[in-house]
Amino acid sequence: MLERHEVEAFLTLAEELHFGRTAERLHVSTARVSQTIKKLERRVGVPLFDRTSRRVQLSPVGRQLFEEIRPAWTQIGTALERAIESGKGIAGTLRVAFTGAAAGQLLVGASELFRKRQPDCQVRIREAQIGEIVTWLRDDEVEIVLASLPPGFPEREPGFATGPVLVSEARMLAVPAGHPFARRTSMSVEDLARVPMLQLPDTLPVSLREDHTPARTPSGLPIAPGPSAATFQEMLTLVGAGLGVFPVGAQARRYYARPDVAYVPFSDAPPLEWRLLWRAGGATARVLAFSHAAHDMVTDYR
Repeated sequence: MLERHEVEAFLTLAEELHFGRTAERLHVSTARVSQTIKKLERRVGVPLFDRTSRRVQLSPVGRQLFEEIRPAWTQIGTALERAIESGKGIAGTLRVAFTGAAAGQLLVGASELFRKRQPDCQVRIREAQIGEIVTWLRDDEVEIVLASLPPGFPEREPGFATGPVLVSEARMLAVPAGHPFARRTSMSVEDLARVPMLQLPDTLPVSLREDHTPARTPSGLPIAPGPSAATFQEMLTLVGAGLGVFPVGAQARRYYARPDVAYVPFSDAPPLEWRLLWRAGGATARVLAFSHAAHDMVTDYR
């Protein structure tokens, strides 16, 4: 029978693929993580991770074990959280985060409705930078994040769950004000092959980066990668400096007007979809109640 610290060490290392970050998340030493994994591998009889001096990867047996253990461990955690909350009701402080000014306004509205329905539960709202949303959720700094997510995100990222689409908006391209694209009334996604694309931080899941900053156009033309940035304001500053372009939602034109940046609508790009995101094991009663409140608020607004 696996002990709790063994399960936590294995699942966390499988997510992070880095002993140092795993140790930080578990608040133990790197040596402790290494010892725990080695002990677990001796019990199983085969390596669970393939290690080199430069990277850590799950072995085939490790991958199988992760896929079988993770759902069960998530269910145990969720059941315990719900049992605790059922005993004391929806109370305490719900920690939520947003990226971008428009998302912040939406969260404020959802929070007001949630507090009317759940007067014993407070809501703490924080702004997250682009590269922080996944880290904050995994480190339990927040319970919910409002962010733009690609379709099928939970299926590609099994450590997370999402609520329904709250807002759908057209995609635009942020370009330098002096660029020829800035004089257009619209443009095609295929035009991205002609300019460098600024990159999202590698702390974000691959599926999200592929959706927001793809490496190729739909027809297969390569898109040159530009510099990366950690915040949205950094992205716009790099765009204004002529170092690349960056896809954004239509709300950027209202909330982030700048003299050095122009926003050009795409004529053929799918819309950006904004949803609430939480850890797969974090669907507590107050998280689900907040998700319902947010959905009801935008539904009534429409």
